[in-house]
Amino acid sequence: SVFPDCPRECYCPPDFPSALYCDSRNLRTVPLIPARIHYLYLQNNFIADLPEESFRNATGLKWVNLDNNRIRKVDRRVLEKLENLIFLYMERNQLKEVPAFLPPNLEQLRLSRNQISKIPAGVFNKLENLVLLDLHHNKLSDGVFNKNTFKGLKNLMQLNLAHNILRKMPPGVPSAIHQLFLDRNNIEDIPSDYFKEFPNLAFIRLNYNQISDKGLPKNSFNLTNLLVLHLAHNKLTNVPFISAKLEHLYLNNNSIEKINGTQICPTSVMSIQDVSPSDLDGVPRLRYLRLDGNLLKPPIPLDLMLCFRLLQSVVF
Repeated sequence: SVFPDCPRECYCPPDFPSALYCDSRNLRTVPLIPARIHYLYLQNNFIADLPEESFRNATGLKWVNLDNNRIRKVDRRVLEKLENLIFLYMERNQLKEVPAFLPPNLEQLRLSRNQISKIPAGVFNKLENLVLLDLHHNKLSDGVFNKNTFKGLKNLMQLNLAHNILRKMPPGVPSAIHQLFLDRNNIEDIPSDYFKEFPNLAFIRLNYNQISDKGLPKNSFNLTNLLVLHLAHNKLTNVPFISAKLEHLYLNNNSIEKINGTQICPTSVMSIQDVSPSDLDGVPRLRYLRLDGNLLKPPIPLDLMLCFRLLQSVVF
């Protein structure tokens, strides 16, 4: 290497002096990281511990990838000194809880595919810059969450809690949220006005849950900014009421027997008929509708097509 401080187990690209590649090298320990490094790649190794001394000089780190290792816990003194850290990737490890003393400038925290069943109180309190929190494929249950769990996450845009063991919708989700992923849990019902707290919510995924008509208040998804709604593989027998702005609706693999276009139309079908083809502002925006895997029989109801005139694809 052209850099005398480059750890011999790693690669230091001559044209990228702030990066250190130590990925996929059968490492069991973290080498001593030079102070000049901002981007550190340690994924696909056998690292079990993160000793404080490894990062002692590397306080300028912005990006650390530790995916696919054997890390069980993180010493508080390791992370709290990395004040410039923006991206932390620790997917596919053996963590049992969310690491504490996370750096305040973090923007992305990816902790999927661990064994996390605990979120320490106040662990997110200082993470005002976090925009993405990925906790999918862990062991999180309802008892882990309370109204203060996500306190401090004022700018969180994406929250992924898919593939856990939740039975209820999580409380205290930050109001700035744009994307909420809750697929593959055991959620049975949605509290009244649950989504009204989230004015920016555009994308909801609730596939593979246990949601029935009884557990779904009538206007749950009548949200102004909602564009994409996934409700596949649930226990619905009716199409839920949607807003005129929704563009993609996934209802495949439920128990829907019939569909009434007039009833589910967000606006009056009669008023839509009077709209000229060149002026479609008042027409519902739905473009993609998936209804396969239900108990429906063709043909597609005419009133459905009259209502959703912008539909480009219907899977029936």
